[in-house]
Amino acid sequence: MISANHIPQAKADAGSKSSFRTPLQLLAGFFFAYRFALIYLGFQSDPRAGSITTLACSALILTASILYTVGDENFSIRFLFTGRTVWWLLAYLGMSGLSLLWTGAESIMDAGGLWTGMVMEVATVLLIVKRPNVAVGVDALLKGFVLGMLFVGAVAWMGPTLPDLRIGDYDFLHPNIIGMYSALAFFLAQHLALEERMWRWACLALGITMLRSISKTSIIAFFIAESFYLLRDKHIRRRVKIQIAAVALIVFAVFATLMESYLEIYTTSGGVNQAETLTGRTAIWATAFFMAIEKPLLGHGFYSFRALIPAFGSFEPWHAHNELLQEFFEYGLLGVVVTIGIYLSLISAAKRFTAKMLVAASNTSRPYGKLATVVILFAIIHGLTESVNFGLSIPLWLFAALAIVLEQSSSKAGTS
Repeated sequence: MISANHIPQAKADAGSKSSFRTPLQLLAGFFFAYRFALIYLGFQSDPRAGSITTLACSALILTASILYTVGDENFSIRFLFTGRTVWWLLAYLGMSGLSLLWTGAESIMDAGGLWTGMVMEVATVLLIVKRPNVAVGVDALLKGFVLGMLFVGAVAWMGPTLPDLRIGDYDFLHPNIIGMYSALAFFLAQHLALEERMWRWACLALGITMLRSISKTSIIAFFIAESFYLLRDKHIRRRVKIQIAAVALIVFAVFATLMESYLEIYTTSGGVNQAETLTGRTAIWATAFFMAIEKPLLGHGFYSFRALIPAFGSFEPWHAHNELLQEFFEYGLLGVVVTIGIYLSLISAAKRFTAKMLVAASNTSRPYGKLATVVILFAIIHGLTESVNFGLSIPLWLFAALAIVLEQSSSKAGTS
């Protein structure tokens, strides 16, 4: 039997360890966002060197994570694999890694480096998000990512405006990347703001940056997902919801003239390459699909899309502009099954978490289930007309973090 004198000491030790590790988690989260601007800031003349630097930074953070974990009795590999999402995540990493054996990418070395970077990010999260303070670790990661995206947004704002009035750079800091990850960071900041009101200012800044990127898909997906979140969340008072809607309308009105000018450029035949418009994407989808069915089971391999898809005039697509089509092209039907499996497993974990919180009538735990739901909804809608060069719309490190905190927190509720 444990004496009462031992309990405060155990709590103090856990608290000190948590405090000691939080800076590493903040740094990791910040880097997961900062890497989007690394080449733009310092390696435009040598992008390969920028990619190597990014990989080296990931390796350093992973090494620090290993050092912090060695000898920690709280670390448990068995605990990490209690949820299905982590297994699906490992299946995705394994599938994409094996596809390097037959990939049609221009450079096997470049593709291997990108894949290694994904693995290191997931491994870092699995190491630094652990018991007994899983929620503290996850929140530190989220805070770091939000701060990182605020920095990336500031960099984009300070750079020259593109010819079509957007912020960013089409080669090294794409406006669509800014818009998509600003939206994701908004949801994370909104989650953090439930306990720390200062993160509301981060929500405002990230929302404005998303609008300024004029990433159409991200803006539409964001408004649908956020509307769903606000309508379903009964813990947010009606007055607060009205205030949020009023601020959104004011911000949108401020950008209305800019949006109108951009749409005029976007819809005129001479203002933008037709392949970049919504109607032009049907040609990309058709080409990608017919090439994908040439290898329907295992696909063309990791990071092969950019190398194999022909140019459409002066426009060279780097991805399929549809997430499932992108996965089908690179990994065949296996990729589609694994991708759907990852999303469904996280949805299932979010539902179990929410249900157990309701049964336990717990008001002490943050609503990670709602956070996961709004992030997934955004990614699904976003994935209809957009995708990323490699990986999934939801970063794999965020999949890992949400999976762990959902399973750990729901297990606590179930045993309380």
